Amino acid sequence: MSAVNLSGKAAVVTGAGQGLGRAYAVALAQAGAFVVVNDLDARAAEETAALAGSRAIVVPGDVADRAVAEALVANASEKFGRLDAMVTNAGVLRDAVLWKMTDEDFDLVVRTHLRGTFLCARAAAVRMREQGQGGRIIVVGSPAGQYGNFGQTNYAAAKAGVVGFARTWALELARASITVNAIVPTAWTAMTASIPIYKPLVERVAAGEALPPAVRREHAIGRPEDCAGLVVFLVSDGAAGITGQAIGVGGDRLCLYTHPTETVTELRDGGWDADAIAGVWPARFAEHVQPYGVRLPKLDLG
Repeated sequence: MSAVNLSGKAAVVTGAGQGLGRAYAVALAQAGAFVVVNDLDARAAEETAALAGSRAIVVPGDVADRAVAEALVANASEKFGRLDAMVTNAGVLRDAVLWKMTDEDFDLVVRTHLRGTFLCARAAAVRMREQGQGGRIIVVGSPAGQYGNFGQTNYAAAKAGVVGFARTWALELARASITVNAIVPTAWTAMTASIPIYKPLVERVAAGEALPPAVRREHAIGRPEDCAGLVVFLVSDGAAGITGQAIGVGGDRLCLYTHPTETVTELRDGGWDADAIAGVWPARFAEHVQPYGVRLPKLDLG
């Protein structure tokens, strides 16, 4: 049970039928908030609402549908009298390498993550500005969006875009005292269990064994519930001064991501032609070239 008191606040959590979304919704309710639980799967949403208790209601549907996004906000306002937080967790995966990815799989992932986040955040921002009491918008990124990841053209691009949303909306909504942050959660899920490095853990986790310290620390992989505290904190009054950030959480690790910035700068009168760039690159730029791709530390499970 969280010591943070969210009594009187109302939140929407999308994609809350299982996994991380379910953990966020239940944790917010346990902290005292009223919660609108959304998922494409109505039955899964009902199961989450049952876990959250009497403070939760269900509004199922596709968040990339404008009518659904606006219904989430309308229901919070009608049932609870207000909206204080929007958590845009809904997502989908359709992995394939670039040359095998279909138009349909690209469009579905981008539509769900980018359009769905945009529609829900816009509806929430309109309502929060009308209320005039500030609010919280929490969007959900991924390490794939921070670094890139093999086979995830659509997902990595969408998640990078979601973090871009947070930085832009933090600027636009600051005068209304609405904070916007991106969380970058990592947790043990069906997708995580399919990663070859974690194969030795699948049966152990299914049997209820705790994840090893190396997994919780170096890999930042814990249970979905380990990520929920960050959401509760960001909704709380104690996080009123935090906005425009990308914050990672998972297992035993909490981290703050840097924003893209210039690491090396050279000036040249008259500008840069190809020969000038070729001349300066080896000495000034080559050693600062940035790593890319999600990289997992070696894991010795004994």
